[in-house]
Amino acid sequence: MNRVPPNTSMETAKQQFLKEFGESYGYPNAPKNIDDIRATEFKRLDGNVYLDHAGATLYSELQMEAIFKDLTTTVYGNPHSQSSSSLATSDVLEDARNQVLKICNASPKEYKCIFTSGATAALKLVGEAFPWSSQSTFMYTIENHNSVLGIREYALNEGAAALAIDFREATKSDTCRSTRSSIKVFQHPLQKRSEARVLDEEPTGHTYNLFAFPSECNFSGVRFNLDLIDIIKEDSERILEGARHCRGCWMVLLDAAKGCSTDPPDLSKYKADFVVISFYKLFGYPTGLGALIVRNEAAKLLKKTYFSGGTVAASIADMDFVKRREGIEESFEDGTLSFLNIASIRYGLDIINTLSTLAISRHTSSLARYTRNMLLALRHADGEEVCKIYGLDYLKVMHYVLHIKSLHVASYSGLGSVVSFNLKRSDGSWIGYREVEKLASLSGIQLRTGCFCNPGACSKYLGLSHSDLLSNIEAGHVCWDDYDISNGKPTGAVRVSFGYMSTFEDAWKFMNFIVSSFVLLPTDTRHLNPLRSGSIQPAMEGHRTTTEHHLTSIVVYPIKSCAGFRVDSWPLSSTGLLYDREWLLKSINGEILTQKKVPEMYYIDTKIDLKLGILHVESPRCKEKLLIELESDFFPAVEEINVHAQRYEVLGYDNKIDTWFSNAVGRPCYLLRSSSRNGICLNKTKSMGRCRDVNTRLNFVNEAQLLLVSEESISNLNHKLNSSRQEGSVGLRMQVDAMRFRPNLVVSGGEPYAEDGWSSLKIGGNHFMSLGGCNRCQMINLNYQGGEVQRSNEPLSTLAAYRRTKGKILFGILLRYEHDNEGGEEMSSWLQVGQEVYPDQGP
Repeated sequence: MNRVPPNTSMETAKQQFLKEFGESYGYPNAPKNIDDIRATEFKRLDGNVYLDHAGATLYSELQMEAIFKDLTTTVYGNPHSQSSSSLATSDVLEDARNQVLKICNASPKEYKCIFTSGATAALKLVGEAFPWSSQSTFMYTIENHNSVLGIREYALNEGAAALAIDFREATKSDTCRSTRSSIKVFQHPLQKRSEARVLDEEPTGHTYNLFAFPSECNFSGVRFNLDLIDIIKEDSERILEGARHCRGCWMVLLDAAKGCSTDPPDLSKYKADFVVISFYKLFGYPTGLGALIVRNEAAKLLKKTYFSGGTVAASIADMDFVKRREGIEESFEDGTLSFLNIASIRYGLDIINTLSTLAISRHTSSLARYTRNMLLALRHADGEEVCKIYGLDYLKVMHYVLHIKSLHVASYSGLGSVVSFNLKRSDGSWIGYREVEKLASLSGIQLRTGCFCNPGACSKYLGLSHSDLLSNIEAGHVCWDDYDISNGKPTGAVRVSFGYMSTFEDAWKFMNFIVSSFVLLPTDTRHLNPLRSGSIQPAMEGHRTTTEHHLTSIVVYPIKSCAGFRVDSWPLSSTGLLYDREWLLKSINGEILTQKKVPEMYYIDTKIDLKLGILHVESPRCKEKLLIELESDFFPAVEEINVHAQRYEVLGYDNKIDTWFSNAVGRPCYLLRSSSRNGICLNKTKSMGRCRDVNTRLNFVNEAQLLLVSEESISNLNHKLNSSRQEGSVGLRMQVDAMRFRPNLVVSGGEPYAEDGWSSLKIGGNHFMSLGGCNRCQMINLNYQGGEVQRSNEPLSTLAAYRRTKGKILFGILLRYEHDNEGGEEMSSWLQVGQEVYPDQGP
């Protein structure tokens, strides 16, 4: 196929796409084609590109209308009663079970459907009830979701062994053998927790082992060959080279939570003992509902301890007696089922059945293949590859050959609807996945980044050793944080995934985003550091600049993320401006409150009267103004909290003050004050912590003591914001002021962004060290007008186009006050509006 560059017209690109994938794309045999489905059932997308279907696919608007109509016209009673409404519910539940089995082509005579609160709950049920013994083994592929890995805890606690395995490429001699041979398996170290419980006897036929693997890896999209089910059951000793710990009866758990959405397993052919399903992965709604499809013979071996309402035929309260129900579903479904949610799944299953699972698989695979092909074809202007896609190397699995009954069987069967990758710059360095996610969000593209709760696949595909993983953890890296590059290696990946309603236009817009944001084109200068290159436009025409710089504004923010107040002069302390961000609000569950999550904090006005020693606080939600004495209102009790990898000793306040703030933000919270104005960095390695200034006393700041912005830089940004608006666009010119960036110091004079080159500066007699540019987040996109919060992509989107370097979007600089009076009076130095600023450009 001749690759049509993604920056060509959509019509041209789509014509080429349809030439290659037209037979697979869309639903020509269904009542609606893909364009009709998007136009009538997903109107709410409205130009947004949703590419996280592996995380949660989208529900159809017509699906929800049908559900609402059903629930508002039908009376559903508790199925444990005997009323007519309860019997109607029981009928719906039974029908839903049969429909779920039908999706997997499972005979009701051989399999049962147990409803759970989700796929994770189904996996937990298997782990809790499996007949573990000290001779058992829990074996699992390295590519498994954390919810599967958690079963390991049950096995190890019962004295069983746990064994992670991976498949590797067979040698030429392996593939050429004509006799029965073993699959090439790499065994990770055997795990045992309680050696004292291990028995010396040989395993018997009553020893049960469990093998778990996903039908599709949620990290890479690699699909496992379901022939592994029979292979493990029939030839496990041969596969594992006669390992003694793997003898006994093998049962197989198939995690189909991801794979079932586009390629459900055929249980009439592949006799898995346990299959896990998640419904919101299939058709979006309802969440909090899953199913465990279990073979009847396997269900009889499960040992359930807990009993509850609905699972017992009879029990006696003051006697050790319980008679359990005999039905498989009844014995495992604790309490009252989520029967309204179960009644709703029929409308989602109707969609799957109408389109057909085969058509959905072909449709989503065509989009994933197109995206992979286009990503692989991308090159920087110097010819260097742009993208590393994970999973492609493992398609060599067609050479991972197993000779069973003279049949050649591969361990993997291809790639699904997931595309997982990382991007590189033209110099070969990695682009952090958080940078990709941040810019994608600004472009209206929803995707997912990280390890996707699959640590084994993440380490496998990224080439991370145990020492790499432990080093990252010790440095503070945890799931869902921003630390995307460590020691020159990615800590996760970017993932896009397609659903039954995804379109070519979604893939095309995504590819154009990648090209425009990350590919170095022949005349492109974005690879240069925008802070040192000529890519920054000069000041606006008619705007006068001077070489002199002056301090034009001083702003103090006593309470973190609340409004600040301007002053003409203010004292400095060893933590920066005196009292700046010395207080914060903390929710009752321990979360530090910020405007990003609690916009109401913007309306909390603050002001400090130094002469009277009082902090004044006002809110439109509170009738009375709050007066807090700086030296006496707090409690002497001290506790420790962590904020942005720093440890603080804090003081609290009485219930009256906490109640006032709870009313002001509309949620329970309490006020805390730094007791010593001395934040201590927790991250001893200083390698991954967010705090920029690890050697300085800090209040509750994110990165450094002070933030400085320039009026000329603000003017230049406003010029770009309005010059980039499309011709003919309506509405007022967009203007942002300095306060949008929550600066402490505003200066004037010089060229736009001259502050980027300052290594230090002097204001009056006070010296400050520059710590570099301030990395901006979406908080600067919040615009407060008329008492309401308006969210947009600006100005961050415009800044990203010319102020981005190494994954950061920079505006303003961070400063450290060079306090030279250790242990002395902290109010000895002052700043004054109008003072001249003397920058040092550095070497």
